[in-house]
Amino acid sequence: MNITNFIKHHYRHFNAASLIDASEAYKQVLADGNKMMVTLAGAMSTAELGLSLAEMIRQDKVHAISCTGANLEEDIFNLVAHNHYKRIPNYRDLSPQDEQELLDQHYNRVTDTCIPEEEAMRKMEKVLVDHWSRAHKNGERYFPHEYWYQIIREKKLDGEFQIDPKDSWLVAAAEKNLPIIVPGWEDSTTANFFAAHCIQGEFPPSIVKSGIEYMVFLADWYKKEAENNKIGFYQIGGGIAGDFPICVVPMLYQDLQIHDIPCWCYFCQISDSTTSFGSYSGAVPNEKITWGKLEVETPKFIIESDATIVAPLMFAYILGW
Repeated sequence: MNITNFIKHHYRHFNAASLIDASEAYKQVLADGNKMMVTLAGAMSTAELGLSLAEMIRQDKVHAISCTGANLEEDIFNLVAHNHYKRIPNYRDLSPQDEQELLDQHYNRVTDTCIPEEEAMRKMEKVLVDHWSRAHKNGERYFPHEYWYQIIREKKLDGEFQIDPKDSWLVAAAEKNLPIIVPGWEDSTTANFFAAHCIQGEFPPSIVKSGIEYMVFLADWYKKEAENNKIGFYQIGGGIAGDFPICVVPMLYQDLQIHDIPCWCYFCQISDSTTSFGSYSGAVPNEKITWGKLEVETPKFIIESDATIVAPLMFAYILGW
């Protein structure tokens, strides 16, 4: 029994049934000739979502990505330093002293996975500094993801791979020239590197394009795509990775008065956030109707579960594995 048939047979109720419903609706969006944006919050790259997401990109089942700066960089960290990662299954039992020992060994922990500072972060810092310096010298400016695209396309990392590059979603995205939106990139390790080098006077902050420029870029992309396609919204987790791009529709309609701009044609969120204390990540999809993001008839789904479990299963189902 393949994964798709297993899901169809066993996933009949509750969140399991929602997984199938959302997957079928995702497939229908594509079958109707429309497109899909996927948003990545949390630490999905360190969770190695690239194992399935990269194939979704290659098979044209994802047409744009919004992600945190951490997800952007951590896919590359895993690509070049995977063999040096340390997994700690008993992370819940760690004492403060245990955590200090990890830091002393230059490991930074993400739940049960420790990213090696020297082999991943510092190695990539050197490569990025070369590209930032080149941009400054040439009077050029790029988005954060465009610097990574340059590095991948110029094969600066060839010979450094410690996983099969087909399992890197960012490599797949670079090959497809996929639009990527990285709101709040400043909240990432590589942005901390960048700020430190700016403080040292090596180049100005302006060589990396800003979040406002990302919104302008997204608005241009959405307007162009909306001329021929509707666009769905598949949100993994909550936070800025989803909150930022979904607002492009009401901005175009309400602020720019473009009244023929379509709402998102599909919405699915995988999240265990609760609707409390004004939580946007935990808000039910209908709330988005009042903000002009979704319509009454838009297919809407929430799968209240762990995205590291649900997203690969949904992608496998959509891919027909």
